[in-house]
Amino acid sequence: MNAPHEILLAEPRGFCAGVDRAIEIVERALQKFGRPIYVRHEIVHNTYVVNDLKDKGAIFIEDLADVPPGATLIFSAHGVSKAVQAEAAARGFHVFDATCPLVTKVHVEVAKLAKEGYEFIMIGHKGHPEVEGTMGQLDAGIHLVEDVADVARVQPRQTAKLAVVTQTTLSVDDAAGITAAVRARFPSVREPKQQDICYATQNRQDAVKVLSPQVDLVIVVGSPTSSNSNRLRELAAKLGTTAYMVDSAEELRPEWFEGLARVGLTAGASAPEILVRQVIDRIKDLGAVSVRTMAGIEESVKFPLPKGLKIDAATGLEIAERTPETGPAGH
Repeated sequence: MNAPHEILLAEPRGFCAGVDRAIEIVERALQKFGRPIYVRHEIVHNTYVVNDLKDKGAIFIEDLADVPPGATLIFSAHGVSKAVQAEAAARGFHVFDATCPLVTKVHVEVAKLAKEGYEFIMIGHKGHPEVEGTMGQLDAGIHLVEDVADVARVQPRQTAKLAVVTQTTLSVDDAAGITAAVRARFPSVREPKQQDICYATQNRQDAVKVLSPQVDLVIVVGSPTSSNSNRLRELAAKLGTTAYMVDSAEELRPEWFEGLARVGLTAGASAPEILVRQVIDRIKDLGAVSVRTMAGIEESVKFPLPKGLKIDAATGLEIAERTPETGPAGH
């Protein structure tokens, strides 16, 4: 078989700060409170990560009625609605919120502007838990658009105070096109000071734009439910490079690689590096002889853990809380 000679790794790829933090919250809670720990929705959209945490004692649920009274409950990285927060409080759970701080930033913006009388157009994918969480910050006055055609149909009650927000894991280019359509129809619409699409989504898409023209095939490591992973595969295909998304190395097909010189490899923000390594090993088994990492942005963003979960690794004791005077860099 005529196998690829080289694997070119995208940089950056894989876990972002919000995913790191969410997984660590579940692991710390298990360490501190013992099993089981209940998690509303998949903590992040990755099959390997979810199964690993299940093995450690996490129980993933969708309905809070499935959580026993007094249990420890964690909200997933995607965020939850006000109704879910209120129900969790009413049921008396010990709650830790693993919502990505960049999603929380959108929630805070929505709450602030709603108090000033704003209605919202939200750009996002219907049914995605992040969209449900953000739209659920308000009882009314937030309208979902998925594409440019939806923008023409949306009917806010008033247009004097209208703001646009987006899901954090969208295609940067698609979101820009839909935002432009919103601006064309509602010229006075208020846009966020910094775009809502997160730094990691932007960086991984930018890396694929550099990677795709250099390779014959792009493999994206990510689960089918992962929005940002799906966007990476779509972007590579849009740029004219054949692209497949795989949840694990077992899904690779030998015929994909026949007659290719170079394969590009990236991973969504919820896909662990161990899966990337397994994919590399499998492509090497098929004949690839070298692996090279392309130059790219180094990410240094770190998000603090919630109070009550900072444990000293050496002693196992909780670390006294200190409030940092400044937030994470880069935002």
